Amino acid sequence: MCHVDDLVVGRRRLRRGDTLLRVGDRFESLYAVRFGSLKSTLLLADGYDQVTGVHLPGEIVGFDGIAVEQHTCGMAALEYAEVCVIPYRRLEEVAVAVPSLQNNLRRIMSREIVREHSAMRVLASKRADERLAMFLLNFSRRFEARGYSRSEFLLRMTRAEIASFLGLSLETVSRSFSYLVRNGLIELDNKRLVMLDFEGLRRVARLQSPDDEPDSWKDARRGADPRRPVRVAAVPLPGLPRPDLASHRLHDRC
Repeated sequence: MCHVDDLVVGRRRLRRGDTLLRVGDRFESLYAVRFGSLKSTLLLADGYDQVTGVHLPGEIVGFDGIAVEQHTCGMAALEYAEVCVIPYRRLEEVAVAVPSLQNNLRRIMSREIVREHSAMRVLASKRADERLAMFLLNFSRRFEARGYSRSEFLLRMTRAEIASFLGLSLETVSRSFSYLVRNGLIELDNKRLVMLDFEGLRRVARLQSPDDEPDSWKDARRGADPRRPVRVAAVPLPGLPRPDLASHRLHDRC
């Protein structure tokens, strides 16, 4: 009988800027982020790489290649990172025999769709300060769901990468950070960011209550285990319980 953890065929370690996937690469595997963080990018017609997502420990990347059997997004490391390689065809075979795994895969893919819709909502309806506040609240929730501090973390993305993700100019992002610092909502020291006033950030983002948050954020908060120790997410460390596939010990060997 095949165990799910037998599906992990290896690990790949990446330094900041190293490429995991390129647009057009043949789709063969999914990748579970063991530690560190990655960014996904989309190549635009003018040759510019648009940042379309940020991926944290415990998340699985590479789903974009399933439909056409080649990757439509690039993927690169934002910092020193490691991913576990999971061959997709073999994963499909095992999922047929393990219904709960199949359901978890569907949930993960559904969550990715919801996250993309949430990002589109931000870009379509928010001003610069609102976009940045919502972006930081999103990071806070995702770190909290992984057992790290929701109020203090290292922001591995550069200002230019944040600007690309939010659809803003570099100068506008810098002004928005200055606005949040000046109003006592955050503290920023190089890459170290401290969230000082969550309600204030929620007001800036025009989120009146937790019910106004995108569904993907609510899912992350529900996944948080209050019994887990809280740590500052400087460089996320291996060993945390992983969401979604943890019950199948996928990450034990990873």
